[in-house]
Parts: sequence; C-alpha cells; structure tokens
Amino acid sequence: MDSRRRNRIAQWAFDTRAILGRFHLWLEDVDEEWIQGGRRDGFSFAGDSLDRAFVMAVAVTALGTRLFGRWGEAVGLDKAGINRVKKDADAVSAYALSEALWYLTRSLPENHAVMVNLGEGLMPKAGETPEMGSNPLLGFGRVYARPQVARFLDRRVHRLVNDPGYDWSTFYREVEAAGITVWGAAVDTLENTSRFAKGSATGPMTVLHLFDQPLKIAEPYEGYMGTLVLPAVVVERAAERSTLIDFLTPRPLVMDAIESAFPGIARANVHVWTLGGPSREHRLGTLWNDWRELGVHLVEDGWTVPQTGLPAFTESGTYAPAFCVGPFLDENGQQHLFLCDGYAATAEAMQAASLDPVLGTQTSMCVFSSKFKVSYERERHVMRLDPDAADFPARLADVLGTKLGEAQVSEYRQILREAARALMPLRRRTILADDFFPEKEWQVLALAGFMLPDPYTGAPGVERVSDEVWRVTSRAATRKGMLQVTLSLRLMDPIDEMRMVFSPLLDRFYAGQDYRSRAVKISDSGRIRNELQTLASEAIEYAADDRMRVHFEKVDDAVLPPDKKRLIQDVLRWYKDNHPIWFAWLDLE
Repeated sequence: MDSRRRNRIAQWAFDTRAILGRFHLWLEDVDEEWIQGGRRDGFSFAGDSLDRAFVMAVAVTALGTRLFGRWGEAVGLDKAGINRVKKDADAVSAYALSEALWYLTRSLPENHAVMVNLGEGLMPKAGETPEMGSNPLLGFGRVYARPQVARFLDRRVHRLVNDPGYDWSTFYREVEAAGITVWGAAVDTLENTSRFAKGSATGPMTVLHLFDQPLKIAEPYEGYMGTLVLPAVVVERAAERSTLIDFLTPRPLVMDAIESAFPGIARANVHVWTLGGPSREHRLGTLWNDWRELGVHLVEDGWTVPQTGLPAFTESGTYAPAFCVGPFLDENGQQHLFLCDGYAATAEAMQAASLDPVLGTQTSMCVFSSKFKVSYERERHVMRLDPDAADFPARLADVLGTKLGEAQVSEYRQILREAARALMPLRRRTILADDFFPEKEWQVLALAGFMLPDPYTGAPGVERVSDEVWRVTSRAATRKGMLQVTLSLRLMDPIDEMRMVFSPLLDRFYAGQDYRSRAVKISDSGRIRNELQTLASEAIEYAADDRMRVHFEKVDDAVLPPDKKRLIQDVLRWYKDNHPIWFAWLDLE
C-alpha cells in the first residue's frame, strides 16, 4: 500500500471516527473518484472533515439497512406481511442515519445545528392504504447539535408547531439573533422501500440533502409535487424566444423548445421518464398520451439506461433518474435526450430540484395535494384554491370535475390549511427549489448511499469482500463537482452482535432482550426519545420544558403491532419508575 493511500485512509478514519466507533466498524480502505469537477478551495460549505463524516453517515446507513433491514423478506407474503417488512426496513435505516447524524454533529462548530425540514414517509403512496403511509422516518423538526444549541432549537420548533402566535419569521429572527447557524436537511433514509422489501436487484438507497440554511417550512408536511426536469439550456433558449417553459406548459411547446435547443434531434430519441404502472393510469394517463402523440419514447420497465447499461424501473424512485437528465450520443453518434416528467412526493421532488445547480438542469414544480386521485391536469389547480371562500365547494367540484360530499370537501379544506400552515408556496403558479429558502443564495451538499446498484448513476450497491468486510459506495455532490467514494468496512463483532448494534433499543427489547436485567446507561434516555420520534412522530404531543407524551392509540396497528405497543409502554413505565431523573422528559398517561 503506497503512502498516499495510507494517508487517505488515515484521514478518513480520523474524520469519521465517531461514526465508526458507534457502529463497531473498522475502515479498511477508501477509494475516491471524481465523476465531475474536483476539490477546489473546499468542496462544500460544511468543510472537508464534515464532508467525509456525512459521506460515512449515508454509507453506514446503506450498509446497516442492507445487512439488517430484512432485504427480500417480503417475497411471498400477504399485504400485511409486506407492510411489516417495509416498516422494519424503514426503522433500521432511520435509526442508523439518526445515530450517525447524532455522533457526527458532536464535531459541528459550537453554534451550528442540522435540522431536518423535509422527511419522506408521512403518507401513503399509490396503491397503499392509509396505515401504510405512516413509516419510521426522520421528519420535520429533528435537531442534531451540541446540547445547548439543540435545546434552544427544540423549544422553538415545538412552539412553531404548537403555538399559532409564533410564526416562522419569528423563529428565523430568533435563531439569527442567537448567532446560531442552522443547516437544513431533506431526508429519505430508504428510497424505494417496496423494492428493498421485495428483494429487487437495483434501486434502494439512502438520500440526504444538506443545505446551508433551513428550508422555509413551519411544520411536518408531505404531499405531492408535479415535476418537470429539463436541461437548463432548453428553458433558457425558450426564454430567449419569450416562451415560458415550466410544469404547466403544454407538452407540444416543451417539445418545440427541445428541438430548438437540440436541432435535428429525432423525437424517438427523446426519452421521457415518468412513474408508471396501472395504479397511476388515472393520474398520468393524459400526460403519457401527450408525449406519445409527440412521437417520443416513454421509458418503460426494463429499458436499458444507455449511460449505465442497467435496466430502468418506473414503479417508484423519482429521485435518481434526475442524474440522467441531459443529452447523450449513442454508438452511432446520434443525439438523444433524457428528461423526467410527472410527479413525486415532496421530499423527493425537493431533493431532485436542488440538484439543478449540480447537474445543469432546471426543475419546475407544482404543488399537488396529498390525495392526488384525479388526473394531473386537474390536480395542478387544487392547491391554489381558497379553503375559506364561501364558494370553495363549487370551485373544488369544478376543478376536480365531480361533485363531492361534505366529508370530502372538509378533507380538502384540511389539506389546504395544513399546506398553508407549513408555508408551502401555494400562490405561485409553479415553483423552483429557490422558493423553499429564506435567502436568495443557497448551497447544497447532496449525499446518497447505495444499498443496491443504481441504474441511473451506475453506482454499485453494498458488496461482500469477505466474511467480515463489506464495500459500500456513496456519492457527494455540490456545485463544485461530484465525488464517488467507495469505503471498505470491517465488522468488528460477530454478525448477530452487529445486528444489535444497528437495531433500535426498543426493537431489541421486542426481540427478547430483558430491559430489566441489562446495564442501564444514561444514553438510554436519549436513544428512547429519539426512537419514539422516529417510530410514532404523528402520535407525539410536546409540552413545556421539553416534555413529551406519546398517544399510542393514535398509532395504527399496522405501524406498531398491539403486542409491540404494550411492550413499549411497559418499557417506558419501567424506565420512568426506576430512573425518573433521566426520564423526566416523559409524561405517561
């Protein structure tokens, strides 16, 4: 091994030692490959040392989820069984990333914090029932910082969510006045959960986008966003001809703009990626027809992605295809173009849109509701309605093309009010990533850890080197370039013990570990609080003095089985009775 490699490994091991120690891992080797750009005057706003720590965080999450998240165990199960495997996989990934963030943020500057603003997993997706949408996740308001900073922010986040008189502008002013720098984050700890649970060969990954400021979002929120991702040159050339290209532009005009930017391109060589499958026919059928009538190619399952040689999939995964957007030449020298259209969940849409300055793309978004049961050309108008207008029922019926019952009207009112409280930009015709940031200028550190090979970047998944050593690939991207890092990690304990290392404490107790006889640590308090926020975020009530109460009756049995709820309640009572000072934050019914 040459000295440069030894020095590189030593530097990575030093900068990521807190994460490696927490997860009982030894860094064997590191390879760095610049996909584009290079390290010039610093790679991201976080600094080189923290850049490495964030890369390690997503890598360790990918490794732990792949090994201990029940990959492929949903094969042959009924819907309830599949859902259980998905919940377990999400729980492992959310726990691993949360722990990694907690340990790495011990190295943050004293006045800095990482705050999660958008998290994936609050709502059901296409074909899922309501209980399937409540997943373990890292969602809005999760703060990672040194204790004093974390307490300061936690109190204000709880007030932001619960006190109508305390708004986001006041929150932001108080944070600035205190001299605290908040780095916002959009997180999806396990992208393509269904594919992971069913043992698909490609797709699952961990995605973490870190920003140099918080997103302007005031409470937990997840809905859908219409998204159109094009090379920026297409939008710019059209603008020179006074043509507006965004998500609401008729697709024939979009095609004209493409042909203007890429003269002579054959329409059959324009490849449009959208979500597919029968469950989305009623949502996207007219969009598919619009593109087909223009003679372009709609990407289908199994189509070989030319840039990587791997088969595409369209049943999920709206984030990664953005990496392919742009022109390319085939083996005959013919011009092709890849673009993305359709819709995505809010966190995925925002993550993909924030890649624009990295990839040279432009992503136009349109706020959709969390229901999105009608065709996209109708849905795009719903979120601009006024829920308090006297004629709201009539306007809603006109937009949706059908008359609704009183209960349905009330549900849409609630959706619109929740979006408004969360400060989603509802009055804008279409939006860009810029609309989520309080400052005019923003920076991103986009991170992904790959559990299995990714068809759109070509990154390999977790690979076994030996019985104890595993190779994990991660990517980090900023406006200065894109770095692919391959980490070889040795498991320091036997595999069964490593499973415990990556398992939430409450899950260990559920699996049979006796919480009454094990050695109790003060860290149990923070871990259990963290796990409750991950497992049952929608059922937590926050009170003064950082106190918390969990309303288990609000947690669906498909999310937490009844016997697990009872076990967790027994655990909490035991800790509260035997360690009341450490668990003073917990209120029990």
